[in-house]
Amino acid sequence: MELVLKILSDSLYFTGPILLCTLGGLFAYKSGMINIGLEGMMLFGGFISALVIFFTGSWILGLFAAIILAILLGLLFSFFGVTKKANFIITGFAINLLATAVGKYALALLGTNDINVINDVVRERSNLDIPIIRSIPYISDIFNGQSWFTYLSFILIGVVSIIIYKTKFGTYVRVTGENEAAARSLGIKVDVIKYLAIIASAILCAFAGYNVAINQLASYTPDITAGTGFIALAAIYCGQGSPKSSALYAIIFGLSRALALNLSLRVGSIAGLLEIIPYIMIVIVLSTVAIIRERKTLYRGFINE
Repeated sequence: MELVLKILSDSLYFTGPILLCTLGGLFAYKSGMINIGLEGMMLFGGFISALVIFFTGSWILGLFAAIILAILLGLLFSFFGVTKKANFIITGFAINLLATAVGKYALALLGTNDINVINDVVRERSNLDIPIIRSIPYISDIFNGQSWFTYLSFILIGVVSIIIYKTKFGTYVRVTGENEAAARSLGIKVDVIKYLAIIASAILCAFAGYNVAINQLASYTPDITAGTGFIALAAIYCGQGSPKSSALYAIIFGLSRALALNLSLRVGSIAGLLEIIPYIMIVIVLSTVAIIRERKTLYRGFINE
């Protein structure tokens, strides 16, 4: 039972950053842009927040710096992908490569392998103790003591759903993504909507990077994201752009990471092999979703005939 509770608790821990990236990517996806740069934006968020906290000792300044850099990255991505009509997939990959390169270069200048902020950030302070569930057996073990960003990520599922489906901005985003020509004919400023959607995407990715680098690890290295941005893209694809469905897949991927970690601690020498569980899970889920969609398409075609 202890193992099960630990796996469920860790699944929330790992789901937080994936969920933030997924919800961020949804804004770009709904506007007709695929933000391949989720991984790089998350890396940049973790890098700049750790760097600022390392020199200032202020987590508030670190978070503020991550938000500012995210806005700049969103503008950069939008300038090439929207204004200049460049291939946004290549633009996203360029941001991913730039994030890794900048991080490694900064570490080389500092003469270190990581930016360690453990002396400036006490991780326990970022874990919320919820009095209501503190004394409830099992529930407390799973849900209590998580990072406030983890709780925020789950709250944002509802918030993003409301924004996308219940607000004028969300309607404009969806119309732009579904039929750009029709959106223009209605007087919608398509480019502005895409800019705002991508900036929102970048900010949520920065939150994910901050969550991992500061709340979880209290240090930055160029590989802290471990493919989280690409996992988020898989969740968006599997969920067909629905906030709730995509969030569900993000939770499944978070659970697979928790399984890999906890099982690896108990199997000894073959522990390294279990690290591939999350990626195998992605392949299985993507393949299953693709097969189901293909069968539905064939079935509808048969009925129509």
